[in-house]
Amino acid sequence: MNLRIEVELETDGRWMAEVLELPGCLAYADSQADAVAKAKALALRVLADRLEHGEPVPAGEELFSMA
Repeated sequence: MNLRIEVELETDGRWMAEVLELPGCLAYADSQADAVAKAKALALRVLADRLEHGEPVPAGEELFSMA
């Protein structure tokens, strides 16, 4: 599975990056690169939490892509 990250510039000038396959996994930052980095870090925390609780996690060679 490939976790897609959607990036959008908000009207207030902040960047939002959202991991589409993980509901609620989104981050805001002043730059696009920072928003993506924060979203990836959050997604990894969510996946680690799922692993710790025996829940399924996506598998595959490429974990992230840009949408």
